[in-house]
Amino acid sequence: MKLAMKLAGAGFALAAGVLATGCASQPPTTTETPAEPAPAQPLPERSAPVARETAIASQIRADAPLRYVVKKGDTLWDISGYYLRDPWYWPQLWYANPDIENPHLIYPGDVLILTRGPDGAYQLRRAGTERLSPRVRERSLDSIATIPLDAIRAFITGPRLVSQDELMDAPYVVSFIDEHLVGGKGTVSYVRHVDASGHSAQNYSLVRDAGPYKDPETGEILGQQAVPVGEIRINAFDAISTGVITKSYREALVGDRLLPLENEDLVHDFYPHAPDRAIEGRIISVYDGVSAIGQYQVVTLSVGSTDGIERGHVLDIYEAGRVVLDPVEGGQVRLPELKSGQLLVFKTDEHVSFAVIMRARRAVHIEDFVRTPQR
Repeated sequence: MKLAMKLAGAGFALAAGVLATGCASQPPTTTETPAEPAPAQPLPERSAPVARETAIASQIRADAPLRYVVKKGDTLWDISGYYLRDPWYWPQLWYANPDIENPHLIYPGDVLILTRGPDGAYQLRRAGTERLSPRVRERSLDSIATIPLDAIRAFITGPRLVSQDELMDAPYVVSFIDEHLVGGKGTVSYVRHVDASGHSAQNYSLVRDAGPYKDPETGEILGQQAVPVGEIRINAFDAISTGVITKSYREALVGDRLLPLENEDLVHDFYPHAPDRAIEGRIISVYDGVSAIGQYQVVTLSVGSTDGIERGHVLDIYEAGRVVLDPVEGGQVRLPELKSGQLLVFKTDEHVSFAVIMRARRAVHIEDFVRTPQR
């Protein structure tokens, strides 16, 4: 059983990049000083605003730029932050906008205009494109990302969730060349139980079993942690296959397992939004096991797709109130919970999900609560 769902949620949205007017600002990942957005000007007033207008109007920042040219390196999380106090309201800003049918299909050079739609509600519309450099939009990967790749780089080289059976059935390193005890980049390795029908070189992720993921409330085992050691390329297939380690994150050992490479694009094709119902879970793991978790670190949550979690969900983080001694009446009392930040889910499995900390007011910890944001 998962944690009881307690709080009602509202929309949470991730957005990206640095917004600008006219000459537009540089993304925060660059070393250049970003230009200031142009001062906001009053938009046309309506005498009879509708409900959606009222909701989104309360979220529009006073200094929101009326015109912004999207830059290479911008992200949806950053862009939404220029327009909205709470980025998870992003879907309402582009809702019913014929110019931005998919919020992730925004490209460098696109000119975004803040205006009002026929119903009087605020909309962010694409007004055209400024030619930044020659390019052809052939793939969605050319569009801006929802979150920066650097924010989940630790995840790519961090633990992944697998079943016990999947791990035990995976091929494994049986020895290294010249009787080496450990392997690194360039080490020739001998692997058992690789599919011998392979006719061309194949790349695998080299991983190590790091124990189970457990639900902190029930103790239920949610899966096994497979910590990436590196990548290996199998060149010769046989009962004992031969390969070479092509990437090394840590020393490889005899017994390390081979799993398919993660090839899912984890920073595109989703947008920030809130769960449509109350969800509550816990942070159950963080890469490298640090005790205090900060911005842009990747965490594992005790809720997954079966609990209604999906990519793009934004959740509030709460630190459980400390238990202290009452100096007057005696006994123990629990202090109120503290909201400590926000996170964005970028990958889900059946029973767990993976998220990046986007805002951290104070240190975040394992076993902190995550919940649907309040209105």
